Amino acid sequence: MLLLLEHIFLGIIQGLTEFLPISSTGHLVLFRKVFGMQEVGLLFDTMLHFGTLIAVVIVFWPQVRYIIMNPMSKLTKLLVVGTIPTAVIGLAFEDYFEEISQTGITIGWEFLATGAILWAVESMRRGNRRFEEINYTDALIIGTLQGAAILPAISRSGLTIAGALLRGIDRADAARFSFLISLPAILGACVLQTAKLVETPLETALLIPMLVGTMFAGLAGYVAIRWMLTIISTGSMKGFAIYVWVLGGLILLMQFLGW
Repeated sequence: MLLLLEHIFLGIIQGLTEFLPISSTGHLVLFRKVFGMQEVGLLFDTMLHFGTLIAVVIVFWPQVRYIIMNPMSKLTKLLVVGTIPTAVIGLAFEDYFEEISQTGITIGWEFLATGAILWAVESMRRGNRRFEEINYTDALIIGTLQGAAILPAISRSGLTIAGALLRGIDRADAARFSFLISLPAILGACVLQTAKLVETPLETALLIPMLVGTMFAGLAGYVAIRWMLTIISTGSMKGFAIYVWVLGGLILLMQFLGW
């Protein structure tokens, strides 16, 4: 029962923090250290990503269907252009950033950096470029920022939304493009991780907890996306900035005191 609850908890954390601008990897690293949890393992990590992938597909099904039916459309090409720098950065520095994630030594500073980015972009003048006006330069810049978010506690959604806003894109459309450009990135991560699982033995006792955790990741991801679309359209991300500042400060204090 405890194992099932742990997987549900991790699934909810993954789903919520993947799409809120507060970093999913940073939270998973933090909770594992605070509660003494073991590494989730490659299989469960892949399944969690798959759950969040399904959440994006459900919310943005009209756009996903359009991409499938129109593989040479501008939107498809924008996502391809944006994914290239993400893939290059991810593949080039994969081992280095995996090592950082395992130690968690830098997450306090990274949470503080995420907060600074969110606060700064919310303090700037808002643009009004519509979704249809997003160009390949925008996609390249946003994709590069998505690649930079490979650091454990740098929020992917926070950085990509911030990049879109800095390019003068309308707030609601900035969030929409941020979530859409996450599709190939999450899908690519699932494919790469699945390829590594070929020789990994499956513990049947863990199958049910993993499936349930994946389901909760998808449900939490769906809620987070809907909530974030509302917040970005009518509110401010400064509340998230304050949250990650407090979290980052507490982590640095804990590290300083040797906890």
